[in-house]
Amino acid sequence: MNGYNFTLAGAPLTALGSGALWWIDQSLLCVSDLHLGKSERIARRGGTALPPYDTRDTLNRLAADLARTQARTLVCLGDSFDDLIAARTLPDAERDWILRLQAGRRWIWIEGNHDPGPVDIGGSYVNELPRAPLVFRHIARPGSSGEISGHYHPKAEIRTRARLISRPAFLVDSDRVILPSYGTYTGGLRCSAPPLRDLMRPEARAILTGRDPHALPMPRD
Repeated sequence: MNGYNFTLAGAPLTALGSGALWWIDQSLLCVSDLHLGKSERIARRGGTALPPYDTRDTLNRLAADLARTQARTLVCLGDSFDDLIAARTLPDAERDWILRLQAGRRWIWIEGNHDPGPVDIGGSYVNELPRAPLVFRHIARPGSSGEISGHYHPKAEIRTRARLISRPAFLVDSDRVILPSYGTYTGGLRCSAPPLRDLMRPEARAILTGRDPHALPMPRD
């Protein structure tokens, strides 16, 4: 399993190359900002038509992570759907796929700003999830500790000899982890942007996703 190991509040965690977070002691997999139904929502609002395969692609990657880890609990950190209409109008095949993935495990939907209300697709729905010594919520709160959150879709840019590379990234310090967006078609916020720069401690690291996840000092310029 390709991943980068670290600890938060004494809990051993692994940032997977896919953008999911694995807590082996709890057999818990965490993903953030799936934004299922994004292409449908954009088309519904008169935006640019995108190939309507984003939900299937996201679920395919999620199914692979669940199979790889055999997680007994899945936590979706909010903005699991691009809006509540997208959740209610999800095609039957994709709804059934989610229900199959839920079988035999605890599945927790955390409220996000895009989906601020219960969704009728199995699992349980909460505002946030305390699981000592950690707490899972959608948006980071200044002053929190042991916090796992998403919302910002962080990405880090690094310059190689040939070009500038931008990748979704986990941001990690001694207080919190901010997960990258897991969903297809979701953009990202540079980790040097003020909300992220202000939230993260000076010693924060960015863990780049991809085939070989690795950490570097969080870029701030």
